[in-house]
Amino acid sequence: MAGKGELRESFLQKKSDSEIIENEESVRKRIWEESKKIWVIAGPAILTRFSAFGIYIASQAFIGHIGSTELAGYALVITVLNRFATGILIGMASALETLCGQAYGAKQYHMLGVYLQRFWILLFLTTMLFLPLFIFAAPIFEALGQEKSVAEMAGKIALWSIGLALAMVVSFTCQTFLQAQSKNVIIAYLAAFSVVVHLLLSWLLTFTFGFGLSGAMISLLLSSWLPNIGQLIFIMTKCHDTWKGFSLLAFKDLWPSAKLSLSAGIMMCLEIWYNTILILLTGNFKDAKVAINALSICLNINGWEMMIALGFFAVAAVRVANELGRGSSRAAKFSVVMTVVTSFAIGFIFFLVFLFLKEKLAYVFTSDRAVVDAVGDLSFLLALSILLNSIQPVLSGVAVGAGWQNIVAYVNIGCYYIIGIPVGVLIGIVFDYKIKGIWIGMLLGIFVQTVMLIIITCNTDWKKQVEVAQKNINRWAGNKTQESNGSGTSLLANEE
Repeated sequence: MAGKGELRESFLQKKSDSEIIENEESVRKRIWEESKKIWVIAGPAILTRFSAFGIYIASQAFIGHIGSTELAGYALVITVLNRFATGILIGMASALETLCGQAYGAKQYHMLGVYLQRFWILLFLTTMLFLPLFIFAAPIFEALGQEKSVAEMAGKIALWSIGLALAMVVSFTCQTFLQAQSKNVIIAYLAAFSVVVHLLLSWLLTFTFGFGLSGAMISLLLSSWLPNIGQLIFIMTKCHDTWKGFSLLAFKDLWPSAKLSLSAGIMMCLEIWYNTILILLTGNFKDAKVAINALSICLNINGWEMMIALGFFAVAAVRVANELGRGSSRAAKFSVVMTVVTSFAIGFIFFLVFLFLKEKLAYVFTSDRAVVDAVGDLSFLLALSILLNSIQPVLSGVAVGAGWQNIVAYVNIGCYYIIGIPVGVLIGIVFDYKIKGIWIGMLLGIFVQTVMLIIITCNTDWKKQVEVAQKNINRWAGNKTQESNGSGTSLLANEE
């Protein structure tokens, strides 16, 4: 009997080992599959954002060779006026990520085209509300204390920027539509093409044909609209399941869509305006020129790295929305973990690189020793910003995918404007730590926001989120099925 017992125990032990091996293989397979899905979205998204960022930097370089007044006017419009408009438009477009992502996951393919058209209407109307700011930019900037010559130049550039704002509407919405379906490789190709076109046109129109500022702005407009035209053609000819042509349904439920998009707009623009306030506060210090130059270099480096983080923002929004729409809370949670870990790993590498390089980075932008030393003094804060930026945007993307824009808007107000800015002013101005103090306050705000988002994400009942997503999908799609049976039961049946 003892022999049989030992044999049975041995058999069970072997079976247990076999199950462990199978589980490990299953986990490795899930990690590999999720990683592929992540990079299908992240790769093109990062390249697209690098290209868009590069176009504006290239324009700045060409305009800088025209004259200092033109450069100052361009910088004023791009960093203040365009950032204000872009913050709201990007935020409003992020609501489209929630709707398209969840609808695609739920196989409500026909609704993606309807949502796209609905948000074209909303964002074009919003842009029209901004027109007075662009038209009367010169007197507005002059009233804010800018030199008359710079304000007048900014007014001229602002009129050109109306076309850029309209291009943003088409760009944001089309990219969101395609990303929800993981069809964003075409976006990357078009973005790379637009960079080449922009550099060529800028050289020809600005210097070869001598059009100066007008040539630079024409090339910027053309390179912004060309990829949009390509995206529209691709959507209308290749997205047969999700684009069914123009529909009157786009005019239905405009007000509920507007409320959702406005809460998303508030969430995003509060983040985008954060750095602008940092620059404005820095301008009040003595030796502000050195401080602003050093800060602009750091923010420029941070901006380039931020394009990677925003790529993972898109990943989190799409993957969470897709899985919630599909009805798999387990897959949604796994996607959140994988995206955060991947983004953090990349951010940690950059954290070490910038921590090691310190002031050496500044020599790429300037040879002024005072500015170089100031950048070196800020290098640790820059590295820490990069590390936090590898987590915070991903969690914001999770919020967009799940449709928590209202909650995150309140979190942003509390963390940025009740904690971050007041603490920065206290340390930087009251305790005279200047730019370092203000940046420390800003980082504290981002850190608290990151912790809050981690707590919200970890305490989320993802099964309940699946049910909420299905109810929202049915409501937005106009389905009249019984939510008690048609949503919760069918979704949980899809649970892996």
